[in-house]
Parts: sequence; structure tokens; C-alpha cells
Amino acid sequence: MSLSVHIKRKLGNFTLRVDLEYEGGILGILGASGCGKSMTLKSIAGIEKPDEGQIVLNGRVLFDSEKRINLKPQERNVGYLFQNYALFPNMTAEKNILCGLSREKDRTARRRKLEDVIEAMEILEFRKKYPHQLSGGQQQRTALARMLVSEPELLLLDEPFSALDAYLREQLQTQMRSILQRFGKDVILVSHNRDELYYLCCDVAVMDSGKLLKLARTKKLFADPGSRTAAILTGCKNIADARKAGEYEADVPEWGIRLKTAQPVRDDLCAVGLRAHYFNPKSRENLFPVVYLARREEPFEVRMMFRYAGQQEGTPDLWWRIPKDRRPQQMPKMLGIAPQNVLLLYPE
Repeated sequence: MSLSVHIKRKLGNFTLRVDLEYEGGILGILGASGCGKSMTLKSIAGIEKPDEGQIVLNGRVLFDSEKRINLKPQERNVGYLFQNYALFPNMTAEKNILCGLSREKDRTARRRKLEDVIEAMEILEFRKKYPHQLSGGQQQRTALARMLVSEPELLLLDEPFSALDAYLREQLQTQMRSILQRFGKDVILVSHNRDELYYLCCDVAVMDSGKLLKLARTKKLFADPGSRTAAILTGCKNIADARKAGEYEADVPEWGIRLKTAQPVRDDLCAVGLRAHYFNPKSRENLFPVVYLARREEPFEVRMMFRYAGQQEGTPDLWWRIPKDRRPQQMPKMLGIAPQNVLLLYPE
């Protein structure tokens, strides 16, 4: 697949400016609510019209403001899965799926494609039921089947798990991953949930206030988010302003410490991030005295709140997260962090 999206659209107090070149696989777009993720998908699908720009899928122009090209959604061969699945309430699961075959005029081919997708998606047992009779997972499979049966070139998934409770969400993420692997479709999935994107996506792009800040392989992005916004969105809890102190050193005035780094420090360093799981009292480097303030027990972890001994007053406390079975009987007087776990953050 080849997808090129270069669009602008005024949205409230900011302008959506998307510049995306993507060659296929499962791409996640990670961002807070209201940052423009869904509008990006709707623009690709043809549900919303950008103010200007161009969208090209596999060499076919879907939208071009200068050439006045704006294909209708049904002409784009793009599948869009709404957050609430948008099933027709007065139709059975089977008839909802048949809506995805409206362009197939051959009745034999329609029936064959219907039966193939019902079998592949394991819908046989509830094919005659109406949406209100289906579980959240069954509704999602029906909506996916309706989308897949039309054989789209690209699937767009808009927060597909947002309305589900935690247990069902994890179940459906596993099912979704299996389905996407089985059908081998290119996908763009938008979410504010970093965990589901980490699990499902090959690559992740970070979006903030209508702008794509960074696109990278998923594991690489989490290991090196590159900016304060990306660090926050990928779950980093401990972030402070910093400045370069040496080729492999960073001063953090708020914390009163100087950190050694594994990566070379650029001159425009503006902050550092320390993930809460990576502190280690046995670390040989970046080991500093700490003062414990409080602890908060969670189902499987303990969150320890602490401050560095020389930390400035009025600055946020730090988090150390520890699995319950590894919590020390006595709190260590010093905590360290490996240089490779110091996130170097730069202007966006």
C-alpha cells in the first residue's frame, strides 16, 4: 500500500496539518482527545472535507483541492469502523453485512462472499440476531465483517475499543489482532490508549493539536519518544526541564542532579524523562539520595512517591512503580537509573 496525506483544515482553536507518507502495515495514531485524530481518518474516508491539500491511495487521487477532486466515500474503497460500530438496528447481523456488498450485482458472488466472511469471522451462531441482541464483541465482529466483505484497500479504525470495559477491551484486542493478521489488510487505528496501540500496531505516529510530531516503529517510539508531548502520551510520569552538561550528560536543576546518558546530548535539549518502572536501587550509575513521601497500592503494583534529596521546592514529586512481589522490606536510601533509560527530550 502507498498512502499520501497532506491536508489542512481549521478546527476550533487550531489547524489540522497532516503530512503523512505511509507504505503499509498497521499504523497507530496516538493523541489526546480533540487533537485531530478522528478528523484525519474521516478526511481519508471522505466523511469530512479538508480545506486544502491532497490525499492519494495507491496512486489514486481521493482528494485534491487544487484539481477539485473529492471522491465520495463509497468511491474511495476505504473501510471505516466507527466508534459505536454504526450497525443498522432494524437489520440482523447478516443483513448488516450484506450492506457491504451493495456494489456486488452477481447474486451468487454476493452469497459466496457473505458466507465466507461469516465463517471467517465466526458469526454463524448469531447471524440472525439484531444488534441489540449482540454483545459488544459480536457487534464489533459484525461491523468488521461488513467492512471487510467489500474488500477495501485500507481499513480505518476510529477508537474501536473506547466504549468497552477493561476486561472486554483486552479480549477484543486479541480478537482484532488475529482478524487483522488473517485478512492481511493495511490499517490506520487511532486511539488515546497507548497500550492497545503498542499491542496492535507496527508503527505509531504521535499527534498533538492537529500536527503529527513523530512517526516511528512502535518499540522505537516508546524507547525514544523524542519530545515532551510524545513522552507524556507514551506514559512517562517523571519529566523535568534539563540542559546539556556534556556530550553524555544532562543537568536537571529541578531535581538537583546531573544524569549520565547513553545517547549523545544535543545542544537543544529541553527536558528529560524517567519512566517509573526503571528505577533501581542497585544501579551503579545515576544513583542519588531520595526522600520517600507516600505509597499507593494498586492491584498488582505499588506506586512510591519520592523526591530527590536536593530537589527544588514546589516541583512535582516523582513516581517509582514496583511489582508487589519485588517491593523491598525497607525502602532504599538511594535510587538510580541506567543511562540507557534516560529519555532525552527536544523542542517539538
